[in-house]
Amino acid sequence: MLYYLFNFLESKYAIPGRQLFQYITFRASMAIIFSLAISTIFGKKIINYLRKKQVGETVRKLGLEGQEEKAGTPTMGGLIIILATLIPVLLFAKIGNIYVILLIVATLWMGGIGFLDDYIKIFKKNKDGLKGRFKVVGQVGLGIIVGTTMYFHPDITIREKQHDNTIQNQTEMVMTSTYGEAHKSTKTTIPFVKKNEFDYASLITWINPSLAKYAWIIFIPIVIFIVTAVSNGANLTDGLDGLAAGTSAIAVLTLAIFAWISGNIIFSDYLNVMNIPQSGEMAIFITALAGALIGFLWYNVYPAQVFMGDTGSLTIGGIIAVLAIAVRKELLIPILCGVFLIENLSVVLQVSWFKYTKKKTGVGKRIFLMSPLHHHYQKLGFHESKIVVRFWIIGVLLAVITIVTLKVR
Repeated sequence: MLYYLFNFLESKYAIPGRQLFQYITFRASMAIIFSLAISTIFGKKIINYLRKKQVGETVRKLGLEGQEEKAGTPTMGGLIIILATLIPVLLFAKIGNIYVILLIVATLWMGGIGFLDDYIKIFKKNKDGLKGRFKVVGQVGLGIIVGTTMYFHPDITIREKQHDNTIQNQTEMVMTSTYGEAHKSTKTTIPFVKKNEFDYASLITWINPSLAKYAWIIFIPIVIFIVTAVSNGANLTDGLDGLAAGTSAIAVLTLAIFAWISGNIIFSDYLNVMNIPQSGEMAIFITALAGALIGFLWYNVYPAQVFMGDTGSLTIGGIIAVLAIAVRKELLIPILCGVFLIENLSVVLQVSWFKYTKKKTGVGKRIFLMSPLHHHYQKLGFHESKIVVRFWIIGVLLAVITIVTLKVR
């Protein structure tokens, strides 16, 4: 809203500093400051309200150290993250931007599913919460919305380099690039490959080039899979104080770099990154989310005063998935969200191996002492704060590797 207000004032009055709102970097800086302030200042009030309403965590007895002390800790803290993200976005972002609209929809959609799950657990006294199949239906629904919008919306385009030009000036040779018009495409980016673009349409056009118009049959299911996998990964990671919020903050700040570079034709040309018109506006949303997550950590680090619940974890996972798809870097998710991936895989491997050995021998065996993986280390005797910080360090390392893919091919 402030962007449009100052844009109007610029055209009418000579107000000092009015042009600052034209710059994404300025608005992104303001967004992270505001979101940090909202999550830290008003976060405490929300926590007190949740405690007053007895919105407390129900803890299952799993034999983990310090587990029983967490019983009754306010949950549904994801509401803090959602509010601290959306308020700065509404203030500083171009609300008419299709990418911003898509991210707001993803936030409210997954936040609603997570809120319903937490509500059933707390107020209906059902420890299982929303049944798994209904969660999956919600995740698939968001995947369909995102995939359909990405494929059909006319404002979601890319701009491709046609050729390089060499110009001789008075002192040196200057290299410039010529770009074509923005157009629809199902191309994405493959990391560590010189010719680093892959077109999903090629998965069907090899049969017959005329099938290109049906590429959505391939593209949308891929988007559904990514949204479902990442949101579940974030949900499983939310098991220790500060683990999900910290690793997510690292991931989204990395995606902010990709969004800003992809939307800036000068830097995307220099780094030979796919240019995605209008995508830079996502940097405002991402920095707002990062600020909300960091502010939430103020109350969520050990010993946690509040848990994000599924209201937060499902929302964060859904947003990260949509961001990666929007900047055409979804194939980097296994690296960038490596913590989510190993948490997910630890559960899949544990359950699969247990079922297999029970079927073969009659006695189920386990790979880990407990899954997800962070509980395995708890069983080994590591303090949860040490586990969380080490997972953060791994997250930073994976983020650096992800950024390095801009140049290493």
